[in-house]
Amino acid sequence: NYAYLADGSAGLQVIDISNPALPTGVGRCDTSGNALGVTVSGGYAYVADEYRGLVVINISNPASPTRVGGYDTSGSARGVAISGGCAYVAAASAGLHVIDISNPASPIRIGGYDTSSSVMAVVVSGNYAYVTGGDRGVHVIDISNPALPIRVGGYDTSGYAYGIAISGNY
Repeated sequence: NYAYLADGSAGLQVIDISNPALPTGVGRCDTSGNALGVTVSGGYAYVADEYRGLVVINISNPASPTRVGGYDTSGSARGVAISGGCAYVAAASAGLHVIDISNPASPIRIGGYDTSSSVMAVVVSGNYAYVTGGDRGVHVIDISNPALPIRVGGYDTSGYAYGIAISGNY
């Protein structure tokens, strides 16, 4: 019944969408930066904040979301995906960060991959992270060992790759 919106300098916005004809704002949490991406898992919103890195917000009370932790990616965080107790953060020129979120109050970086291009978005499917590499298209990274991600392939597009989605059974 709720949509969670990465709303730039306004941080995380919580929107009640139980009546699709009349969405209503019910809560907000300032991320202290510029919220560019968000995903929700297990009672938490994980926000990719351009200036703050990964921001973890408890959303158990949608009217009063509360920041509980974070990790500074030292790069401009653009997107985030969650899989297997890890957050995968697309951090622009700092590449892909793999962050253990088993303790949401104290996320810890356990691995990463330098794509040598500006990482804009990430999606995870199975044992693979697919990251857009800006002017280098998409990188396919094996994350079966999250502490040691390995690039296994990629596709160079003719444009500048910003977003990505995966469909099907992989």
